[in-house]
Amino acid sequence: MIIDVHGHYTTEPTPLRDFRAAQLRGESPSVHALAAAVSDDAIRESVHANQLRVLRDRGGDLMLFSPRAAGMGHDAPDASVANAWAQASNDMVHRVSEAFPAHFASVAQLPQTPDGNLEGVLAELRRTVSELGFVGANLNPDPSGTWAGQPITDPAWFPIYELAEELDVPLMVHVSMACNPNFHTLGAHYLNADTSVFTQLLSSNLFSRFPGLRFVIPHGGGAVPYHWGRYRGLAMRNDWQDPSELLANVFFDTAVYHQPGIDLLLKVVPPSNLLFASEMLGAVRGADPETGVEWDDTLTYLRNAELAEPEWDAITRATALRVYPRLATRLAEVTP
Repeated sequence: MIIDVHGHYTTEPTPLRDFRAAQLRGESPSVHALAAAVSDDAIRESVHANQLRVLRDRGGDLMLFSPRAAGMGHDAPDASVANAWAQASNDMVHRVSEAFPAHFASVAQLPQTPDGNLEGVLAELRRTVSELGFVGANLNPDPSGTWAGQPITDPAWFPIYELAEELDVPLMVHVSMACNPNFHTLGAHYLNADTSVFTQLLSSNLFSRFPGLRFVIPHGGGAVPYHWGRYRGLAMRNDWQDPSELLANVFFDTAVYHQPGIDLLLKVVPPSNLLFASEMLGAVRGADPETGVEWDDTLTYLRNAELAEPEWDAITRATALRVYPRLATRLAEVTP
């Protein structure tokens, strides 16, 4: 089985987008009315010719599926709006996983706001995992979209980590839209977040307090693999832990869109800390005109790396089942 740990519902039904538009106009659309407006057939059709077809065509079997990342909209300050939007988005993702249980497993959007909305975040994390069977959640380290908040190692985040440990689910670090025009959302903001969070973790003792907490840093870790030597040097200079010490709790995905990038990632990060991911259909679409390979066909890049069988199995399957233990339980329930 080949497991893709990073996919987004970027082909969501129009009524879900209309729901968000109404919210942003100051209206209070009904989550229940939205559910009734989207048929089961519409849910199936929205992914069957898109994510599901592409996943199968490229050789994948199962995708961890979360709401559109750029659409999470955590910069909006109203907690009630954030709660309703997260519920609506997560319910749609859940319906996809119920329609295709062997091919999709759900990962939650949390109703974060610039002020935190801690009560709403904890409630939605517990609802999605305990009631709906979600296997993880995305955590935005910068709800403001301008880096105005506290680092991810600040005690303000600790209740989320306590619950994640209790539920035994990992958190993928994933920002939403940038609210500063200096930072392109896909070209800079996402990668800035990955790199910044790694540095915050490196300079902290967070995992001494939360030894069971697991973070997945997407997009190949941003600049981290390329600058691993810089982080080792900074750790020695500042008396921080060595970056390798984070690897008991920190994992990286392979959503890197060219062969040299994948090759570097494989040289720097051990297979036991890498998770196959494509992020499709997401940030970059179309094919590289020089190779003819789709930018986000990261499975091709892994195949080209000619990994030994144990390494291939770790990256495409085994590490995902270890990092996402609820995924193994779900597969046992849906596999004949």
